[in-house]
Amino acid sequence: MASRQSAYHQYGALPYRLRADGGVEIMLVTSRGRGRWIIPKGWPMARLAAHEAAAREAIEEAGIVGRVRARPIGNYRYAKRRGAASDLDCEVTVFALKVLKQLTEWPEQHQRRTRWFRLREAAKAVKEPELAALIRKTPALVARRA
Repeated sequence: MASRQSAYHQYGALPYRLRADGGVEIMLVTSRGRGRWIIPKGWPMARLAAHEAAAREAIEEAGIVGRVRARPIGNYRYAKRRGAASDLDCEVTVFALKVLKQLTEWPEQHQRRTRWFRLREAAKAVKEPELAALIRKTPALVARRA
């Protein structure tokens, strides 16, 4: 893995919805390469604020539209695979996205799968410990402004 001193920066959306019983569910998407469960994320975009870029990635990767918060809920790091080249050390700033609907068509729908997970299962499904910790904290992070 690359040095942890300098990381490439990305923005991610943590898509959630509230169940009728008050519980929280998280939508994860698969990565294009290895099919691992991840959150929608991507590189900064010109003329978009960080939270807007995260919301755009959610539309492109999962076809989900919702209310994104401008204040991040946390960060996590991961090693982005680059084939035979060395991995990129990436830091992702994460924004909560309350999902209002999923589109019937979106740009990457044939490249990824989406799935709603209960909180505990979502935390187990992702490989990054810092992301799993953020997922486990989601109810407290979103309770103030669900």
